[in-house]
Amino acid sequence: MSSHDSPTSGCTSFEMELVNAMNDFVNTTPTPHFDTATIARGARRKRATAIAGIATALVVAGAGTALAVGAVGSGSDTARPAAAAAADSTTLLVRTSDGGTATERLAGVSSARARVALVHFGLTPKFTRVQKADCTKPEDAVVSLSPHAPTVVHAGDTVLVTTCYR
Repeated sequence: MSSHDSPTSGCTSFEMELVNAMNDFVNTTPTPHFDTATIARGARRKRATAIAGIATALVVAGAGTALAVGAVGSGSDTARPAAAAAADSTTLLVRTSDGGTATERLAGVSSARARVALVHFGLTPKFTRVQKADCTKPEDAVVSLSPHAPTVVHAGDTVLVTTCYR
C-alpha cells in the first residue's frame, strides 16, 4: 500500500489496492491535449472542398445543358433562338440516329410534303383536317403538329399533323 492510503473501514485489502491503483493512474497519466485550431482548420478545409466540388458539378451540368441546347440543329445556316422554336406549334424536334437532334419546320407546307418529311425521319404521320377561313395555299397546309418543339420525337413515334381547308 502506498503512503497516501487511509485505513477505510469495511474495505478488503483487494478493494484498497484497487482504489490505490486508480488513484495512481489518475495522478500519473498526462492530460490529453487537443489542438482545437488544427481541428477547426481541417473542418474548414473539408467544407471548402465540398463546396468547391458542388460548384464544379453545377458548372459542368450547366455547360452540358448549354451544349445540349446548342446541339439542336436547324435546316438552315442561320440559328434561331430556342424560345422561337419552342413557341411554334409547327416545328418538330427529331432525335437523329447519331444522337443529335434535327429541327424540321412544317408551317404552311402541303400534307404530301409533310408526310415525306415525317417518313424520312422514321415517324408515323396521322393527319386530321380543320376548317379555317384563313387557310393558306396550298389548301391542305400544315397548321399544327403534336407533339411539337420543344418535345423531342424519336423514330417510330406517331405525330399528329393538322392541316386546314376552307
